[in-house]
Amino acid sequence: MQWDPERDLHLQSLPYRSLQLGLTGEAAHLYADEWIVSITDVTLLARTVHAHVRDGELDLARQLLPGERPYPVSDEALAHLHR
Repeated sequence: MQWDPERDLHLQSLPYRSLQLGLTGEAAHLYADEWIVSITDVTLLARTVHAHVRDGELDLARQLLPGERPYPVSDEALAHLHR
């Protein structure tokens, strides 16, 4: 488990972090062999977003990003995850 800094379109750290969890053993096997139902190549999308950022078109770049939302977790559960 590790806390990873979120980044903005200029790759600067944001004031919050995301929790990354590693899988081992049976969970890793199931994830790789059964739980993944598709893989999408987003190389073209990443290049398009980068081009908009490079050209100063941040609103256009943001419109192309996938929607994200916080995962709802109780304060009690979060207390066990703080460093």
